[in-house]
Amino acid sequence: MRTLIVDDEPLAIERMQVLCRELDAIEVVDTASDGESGVEKARELAPDVVLLDMTMPGMDGLQVARALAEFDNSPAVIFVTAHEDFAVEAFDLEAVDYVLKPVAAERLERAIGRATSRRNPGEAADERWLSEFWVPHRSELLRIEAGQVHRIDAERDYVRLHVGDTSYLLLQTIAGLEAKLDPEKFMRIHRSTILRRDAIRGLRHEGLGVWSVELEDGEALRIGRTYLRKVKAIAGR
Repeated sequence: MRTLIVDDEPLAIERMQVLCRELDAIEVVDTASDGESGVEKARELAPDVVLLDMTMPGMDGLQVARALAEFDNSPAVIFVTAHEDFAVEAFDLEAVDYVLKPVAAERLERAIGRATSRRNPGEAADERWLSEFWVPHRSELLRIEAGQVHRIDAERDYVRLHVGDTSYLLLQTIAGLEAKLDPEKFMRIHRSTILRRDAIRGLRHEGLGVWSVELEDGEALRIGRTYLRKVKAIAGR
């Protein structure tokens, strides 16, 4: 895939070129040292992938990504940055990947593999719905497939994603996240709880109009009155 590198640090560009030469799947067609020239070169060269630094003087990486998204045939964007603080914004811009510096060869190869899969029409998925999360964990960002998450709880301006016995905090409101999740796979049962539908084992009537959802592990979660009719509909009630 034709690849453009955009970074304001010459040494970072040089290192990325060295890493890219080790990957047969890509060919670096050019580099740019600022956001404005990155957009112009992308318009001229029509690359398949842009390896994009996040923090640059003038037009930063987020602004570049928004400009690239307006192209008729927009390239896949892989953010390459020393800062983990912009993961939520990258997530909203549907970046293919978010790689932290210093970049390891294996990590870059995985990111390029994801870009290849996304640009292959034969493997295209339904892009209306969120398919993955990027969550900060210790000194890195982890990619979690949406199908791995069985429960999501609201915690003020954050949501907690439950994956097996582990949970992760993500800066995102539960209402905003609900709008991005496939309603055929996820269901909101309470103002503070979303469940993966196949994690629901049954519904339990507690009396006085109160209902709960019973999970596979036996835990029961109360259904909010606002969501009761919708939840009961999955059982044909």
